[in-house]
This record gives sequence, structure tokens and C-alpha cells, in this order.
Amino acid sequence: MRRLIVLAWLLVASAGGCGAEPPPPPHLLAPERWGNDVLAIGWVGHATVLVKLAGTTILTDPALFERIGVTLGPLTIGPRRIVAPAVPLERLPPLDAIVITHAHMDSLDLPTLRALPKDATLVAPTDCRSLLGDLGFRSYVELGWGERTTVGGVTIEAVPVRHWGRRWPWGVARGYNGYLFRKDGVNVLFASDTAYTKDFARLRDTRLDVAIFGNGAYDPWHGNHANPEEVWQMFLDSGARYLVPIHWDTFRLGREPLGDAMRRLTAAAGPDANRIVIDEIGGELVRPLDEGRAQP
Repeated sequence: MRRLIVLAWLLVASAGGCGAEPPPPPHLLAPERWGNDVLAIGWVGHATVLVKLAGTTILTDPALFERIGVTLGPLTIGPRRIVAPAVPLERLPPLDAIVITHAHMDSLDLPTLRALPKDATLVAPTDCRSLLGDLGFRSYVELGWGERTTVGGVTIEAVPVRHWGRRWPWGVARGYNGYLFRKDGVNVLFASDTAYTKDFARLRDTRLDVAIFGNGAYDPWHGNHANPEEVWQMFLDSGARYLVPIHWDTFRLGREPLGDAMRRLTAAAGPDANRIVIDEIGGELVRPLDEGRAQP
């Protein structure tokens, strides 16, 4: 059944044809302005986020072309972007690490990965080497839950999420991760694809500065993606100071109307909605590393 659902999704998502280029994002990121003594987070679009921690730059789940999906020669069959990336490929800053959360085509986009400069460490879940191991990156590391690697002084730890990792429903079982980034006492959680789980409460003692959670594709995929009210609860469970919601209104991957994800998330947050620090593609959070971590 899941096989049929995925095939139907690809056909429906591709039905719009080529058309004009996607409109520009609300904001363009300028990561060249970020210093080396800051925590900087910029939402490029979908699950693609730039994170700069004390001079070390990480790019998550890069997908920067017009479509995601099945690549057949020069063509990609799959969902088309609703809005252009907040940083085009040619303006990305030098990268220390690229992290992949799982093998789904909106997170492991091979055309983008092939186009990126290769002088970075590529970090991926277990059993993804057959997809990623020959792309030519400086180094390639696979992590299972609880395993860590260090790049540019940033500890990258794979943490559990509630999702699934096969590229195709009938294909090879592969890992699926969230990640914890830590350097100089600053801690950032990245969990772009997860259904609701209470597991993030175990991170409260980590004193997270920022939690980045996926906030989309929950209708009809609620078994794999949290709805906005659940995203807010997982954020509260994590004990993080700030929330960055991603994975919404970049590609049409669900039936929820455009705008529904942020409307519901803001309503769930109520008087604490100021803790949602990025609410548009191209939004950014930049703060000094020596800024004291006060309670919100």
C-alpha cells in the first residue's frame, strides 16, 4: 500500500508541468555577514538550513533545484518548488559539514549533492553509503543513534526520531536521524522529519539553545510528521530556548493548505509565540556566543 501511495504522490506532485521559475523567497540570506563568534541559523527552504556555530558552517538536507524526486537523465519527476531558495547554490558559503537526515528524496537530493563543492564532510545515517559514498566529498561518515563525529570543533551526534528511512518503500532499509550540534557550550537540535514522540524530553538537561523541528506534510502523513500542535509540545518537552519550524510551504508534500502550518503553530504557542524566531524562508537568528542563556 505504501508503495502505491508514493507512486501516486510522485505523479500528482509532477502534474503542474514546468511553468515559470518559482517566485523569490520573502528574504535572501547573506551568510557572508555572519561572524565567527556567533550562533547563526538561516532557513534556506524546506529542510535545508545553514547553521554556523563559532566559525563552523553546517548545511542540512540540501535541496536547491526546482524539483525534488526521481531523476531521469536531465529531468526530475516530483514536486516543484513553491518558492526559490533563500541562498542560491552559487552563493553558499564554504561548508565544513553537510548532514543528511534520511534517504527520502526531499532530504537526500542527489542533484544538489553532486553540484555542491566537495571540500566538506558528508554525514549521513547508517546504510546510505550505496547512495552517497562515491560522491567525492572530503570525508564520509555514517552515524547511528547515539554515535558522534566532530567536524571543525562541532560535535555532531545522531539522535532518535520517529520516521522511516527507505528511499523507496520496497527498497533497502536505511537509518534515519535527527542531529545534535554542540560547540563552545552552544547546543542546537535538528529534527526535520519526525512524528510526535516524547523522546525529546530526554534532551532537557542538554540545555538546548535552539530546536529546529519539521512542521509540515502532516496531512495525510501524520504517522511520519508531527502536526503543529505536536511540534510545539515537542519543543516544550525539549526545553529549548528558541524554536525554528521548517519543512513547510516550500514543496507541496501534503494536503494542508499553504499557511496552515504556521497559523496552527502560532496559535498553539499562544503568548509564547515570540519563541518562534524564524517564520519565513530566508529568516535568520544570529546571536553572540557569549550571550548568557537566560530562561525565556
